[in-house]
Amino acid sequence: MADQPHILILMTDQQRADCLGAAGHPVLRTPNMDRIAAEGVRFANAVTTSPLCQPARASFISGLYCHNHGLWRNRGRLPAADETYFHHLQSAGYTTAHVGKSHLYDHSGSRHLRDDEGYLHARGIEYVHETTGPWATTKAASYLTDWWGPEKWQAFKDDYARRRGTPWAAWPSPLDEADFPDSYVGMRAVEYIEGLAGDRPMCLFVGFGGPHEPFDAPGEYATMYAPADCPAAIPPEPAAGLPAAAAEYVNSRDAHLRGAERIDPTAVAAARANYYGKIALIDRWVGRIFDALAGRGWLEDTLVVLWSDHGEMAGDHGRFYKRAFYESSVRVPLLLRWPGRVPAGQVRPQLAEIIDVFDTLLAAGGCEPSARSFGRSLLPAAADAGAPHRDAAFSEVLFEEAGGRTTMARTARHKYVVSEAGEPLMLFDLAADPTEQHNLVADRAATAIRADFDRRIYRWLLETQHCL
Repeated sequence: MADQPHILILMTDQQRADCLGAAGHPVLRTPNMDRIAAEGVRFANAVTTSPLCQPARASFISGLYCHNHGLWRNRGRLPAADETYFHHLQSAGYTTAHVGKSHLYDHSGSRHLRDDEGYLHARGIEYVHETTGPWATTKAASYLTDWWGPEKWQAFKDDYARRRGTPWAAWPSPLDEADFPDSYVGMRAVEYIEGLAGDRPMCLFVGFGGPHEPFDAPGEYATMYAPADCPAAIPPEPAAGLPAAAAEYVNSRDAHLRGAERIDPTAVAAARANYYGKIALIDRWVGRIFDALAGRGWLEDTLVVLWSDHGEMAGDHGRFYKRAFYESSVRVPLLLRWPGRVPAGQVRPQLAEIIDVFDTLLAAGGCEPSARSFGRSLLPAAADAGAPHRDAAFSEVLFEEAGGRTTMARTARHKYVVSEAGEPLMLFDLAADPTEQHNLVADRAATAIRADFDRRIYRWLLETQHCL
């Protein structure tokens, strides 16, 4: 089709929804990500379908939930023949490419990632230049480690060995800015755009490994933000008076930390400052990728999507990492920019899920809708703040410490989380309690709200129990 746009998907790993200048962050500066928001639409209430890396990525590429695709941990892989949005776009004439972290299969082994390129080709991706995420880079070889050479790779591994067991460790990377993994991914994405030949429209996925912990920003980015200027962490909510299952969930905050007994509250600010530095480095590369598009004359003919698989607790509620269903972990950035088709400078309140990008890409690329995806195109909501989208958003994760396969349902006002055994774990009124300090699961006045959410989750599971 003559009016097919180029498609650029920019993915950060473990970036909170509030960590954007465009979202009103009081410290962090993200001028290039903000440009996407200023020239497009920011979905302020976007949630991940799973606050864990590989399950979320599997959902994004397939349009399915965890209970459909069966990936609940950072291991395994989707069947190579299962449809992806890349398959649909290929059929519509697109050339498809992946640069950076995919994590669509287990990266924890000692193989070179090029040995698994056949799997990614089978997922509908023609050009593959894959790298690992931060921790997997200590084990798995890739084009990145080839480029580093043995000396730099060993320095990286030695540094991570020092950090293991102290999740808030926040000293600079031994690598300089130019050698840092996110710089490598950005550089290779620019090279791909600048060197692409032919007249087929492009769908390029760029997967940055940051700002995923550890907090190891390089060079000037490690000192760009002062810890004293960083927003304070949200304190843990009280567990007193909660039913046993809910209290166990709230008090599970320390059990998941790698070898650390408790979070050092004095170190949270330093970790946050370093985390902001990692985002700032990625933001700079977003700008360079935009420059490459402009250099090809494609910038006004490209649909840009920026998203993240999940957030980062960063000390909130006494936690680091993700997996819990607090806003810091489950709400993610989601930006769309498509000149002439998506209005500029708009913020949309509609609830959205990351699988909605699947259907959005198909609609933009001129593809027929998928019979399997449970996503919904974001284009109508992007065009009209009043357009209906979702009256509830859902997310799932395996949380071994408490709850098992837990499920979250969220409406415009409330959030509800239930354990695998059907026990209520969380109920928050986000309008009255945005920092999630008052868990209402034991509040008699909220009985009707809990019952309504139980019915919503039951209907959702029935409606999505099969892969069509």
